[in-house]
Amino acid sequence: MNPVIGLDVSKGESHAQAFADRGTPYGKIFRFKHDLEGLASFLRFAQDLESFTGKRATVVLEATGHYHSSVVQFLEEHQYLHIVINPLLSHQAKKSNLRKVKTDAADAYQLGEMYYKEELEPYKKRGQYLMNLRYLTRQHESLTDMYVQAKLQFQAVLDQVFPEYHGVFGDLYSKVSLRFLALYPTSQAVLAMSEKDVMANIQRLAGHVNPSCWSQKSAQKLMAAAERNPFKETAFPSQLISLELLINLLLQYQDHLAKLDKSIEALAEELMEFDLIQSIPGIGTKIAATILAEIGEIDRFDHAKKLIAFAGIDPSVFSSGKFTASRNSITKRGSRRLRTALYQAVRCGLRSSRNKKLRAYYDKKRAEGKLFKVAVIACANKLIHWIYAILTKKEPFRLD
Repeated sequence: MNPVIGLDVSKGESHAQAFADRGTPYGKIFRFKHDLEGLASFLRFAQDLESFTGKRATVVLEATGHYHSSVVQFLEEHQYLHIVINPLLSHQAKKSNLRKVKTDAADAYQLGEMYYKEELEPYKKRGQYLMNLRYLTRQHESLTDMYVQAKLQFQAVLDQVFPEYHGVFGDLYSKVSLRFLALYPTSQAVLAMSEKDVMANIQRLAGHVNPSCWSQKSAQKLMAAAERNPFKETAFPSQLISLELLINLLLQYQDHLAKLDKSIEALAEELMEFDLIQSIPGIGTKIAATILAEIGEIDRFDHAKKLIAFAGIDPSVFSSGKFTASRNSITKRGSRRLRTALYQAVRCGLRSSRNKKLRAYYDKKRAEGKLFKVAVIACANKLIHWIYAILTKKEPFRLD
């Protein structure tokens, strides 16, 4: 016998369908919650199947974001072999049925049958460092998106309160700039002080004890901006409240992102591959950490083309009868985060010709008449081959 349990995982609960062997369902659909009692009942269910077949069952489940994490951890603790499949595979399997049925019970049954029909690869447990790195890099991406949205809202309010404040400090979002604006949000508040007082406040916020040329120039720019401002004070006090809230939010985001950057770099430095990937010109610490976290163990891929497909930058193919499409877009079916990191790495490598080898390849594609985006995707494809060779051979990148 070859027992298997198909698990359809949803938020907080799962449906399980067991098979003693191919075409031989064992018992009825079993539903359990992802709490201690529910997981214990699932363990008893799996042990009953093991007693009946004389063999420990393999568990097949679909990747469902973070919902399946608790179930996977439970299976690992009790040493159950499990297979986490791509939702695309299960979706294609469902389309092969004549009847269109979508229920949790049907999905669990379908996953169990897939085990006997498809050659599914057992789930390989990621290392602790890679799992933590993946979580931190994704958290960083999510927090960065929120930070960007807060910056856009901040700029919209600032344009209605103190539009001339732009350009006073070299970086509008520096801590000195934001903290000064929180204290003196209108041109009227700035003009109520002397240039000496403005300079002293800037020095205090910057932590400078002695007068500096930078603080003096900033004070002069600030006074001039306050004079140019089209309105001395806002007619809507609510805008000042929004400005203060957004400034505090921006400062908090900056602190959180700085902590994440340190944690990501410290964790990534424990991996030998981190330095190897950075040997490619154009790939810095953030991009290297993201690439490593998204790829996971490189031995999951036995060829660079599979890694390219995982990144979703392989060209789609469309051919029917005598027609064969000559222009095909990339599939975009793989890891979006890996795809984005590769695009950033290519752009960084091409900028100022940091990566001469990549630049030469890009110029060659452009000379062939390829569009900019097509040439960049070709460079990302080439970059994947280099990364795959580096990680499999454990050797740094060489430009010669």
